[in-house]
Amino acid sequence: MTILAGKNVLLTGALGTLGRAQAEVLGAAGANLLLFDRPDAEGGEAFALEIGMKCQIQSSYVGQDLNDLAATQARGEALAASCGGIDILINNAALIINKPFEAFSLDEYEDQLRVNSAAAFALARAAAPAMKQKHYGKIVNFCSVTLNGRWDGYVPYVASKGAMLGLTKTLARELGPHGVRVNAVSPGAVVSDAERRVFADRLQEYNDWILENQCLKQRIEPVHVAELVLFLVSPASDLITGQNIHIDGGW
Repeated sequence: MTILAGKNVLLTGALGTLGRAQAEVLGAAGANLLLFDRPDAEGGEAFALEIGMKCQIQSSYVGQDLNDLAATQARGEALAASCGGIDILINNAALIINKPFEAFSLDEYEDQLRVNSAAAFALARAAAPAMKQKHYGKIVNFCSVTLNGRWDGYVPYVASKGAMLGLTKTLARELGPHGVRVNAVSPGAVVSDAERRVFADRLQEYNDWILENQCLKQRIEPVHVAELVLFLVSPASDLITGQNIHIDGGW
């Protein structure tokens, strides 16, 4: 399936569990990939090369600290200029830490807001001019099931996802007349490396709690989220914008 053949995709958080699944699915659909992750992340170049060869697409790794908003926007603008424009922007990257809100420092709070939502604004600024010129583009922002208010210990993370939802709604309104669609995805508890890290000391208890609260008694896998993202960036979703689509097994 090559429904995204020739499209340039910028994907943040590309080396995480969700990011890798999206890269696989989007690459298989024919998209050229700009894979953003931390400059100190290991295996970025190798992963980009692997996806490129497997899918016969252009794929490159970009080490970028999303906490540096000005540099992030500048990098996005430079890449857009060099590749003929970013057609699809997926703001998937996120910092997530679990502890009582009193235990968070002001710097930790600010870091999560910058990486989890403000960087999406910076990259939208970088991608929007070419999208507007082409009168077509797709932006997918990652929100979260935690916005339902039933999760303890994630105050900065949930606050950042609330900001991301507001960004989605307002960007959809402003960019819609220019042919740009902006939507959000709110995953539930996805089986991931982050989950295993955050809940390392109580993983089975956490798993049982998730299944107890979901309507569907099946864990969400990264590929399920990736396939939803593929739908949202494909022509099949061209009349969908400004939406926050939950993929959480039902809460």
